Amino acid sequence: MIRRCRAQDFERISTIINDGARAYKGVIPVDRWNEPYMSNDELRREIEDGVTFWGYEENEILEGVMGLQQVEDVTLIRHAYVRTCCQKRGIGGRLLTHLRSLADGTILIGTWEDAIWAIRFYQKHGFHLVRSEQKDLLLKRYWTISESQAEKSVILADGPWLAYP
Repeated sequence: MIRRCRAQDFERISTIINDGARAYKGVIPVDRWNEPYMSNDELRREIEDGVTFWGYEENEILEGVMGLQQVEDVTLIRHAYVRTCCQKRGIGGRLLTHLRSLADGTILIGTWEDAIWAIRFYQKHGFHLVRSEQKDLLLKRYWTISESQAEKSVILADGPWLAYP
């Protein structure tokens, strides 16, 4: 079952993000890796900034989460993670399909350029890599991230993504 996460799911969301993010350790730049990957304070800030989490629940256990954030004229997919023990079961795909049905207009997704598995996952679901010159403009407009993170990131999009300058 896919449902909107509630305030009482906060600790479970944090646990899923930090468990799923272990795949990035040793792949992303060392200066961008933290232990835990996302602190509770950072997660709270993301929620306060408008990220709404949706979760995939089976037998009353939250197994995956994905955030949705409306920023100006686009929808961002944020913080998409599935518990390590539950990966490769279609949970991420079901969450992504559900969130796409909720979004208006263009959807953008940012991820690390070296996270090849994540890029392939989004491409399999119909997203396309944005050209690097567009990427920089989009990151500055829709995300608040460091310059070093932006340098190592890619953006994938669906919808009228070629319309961006």
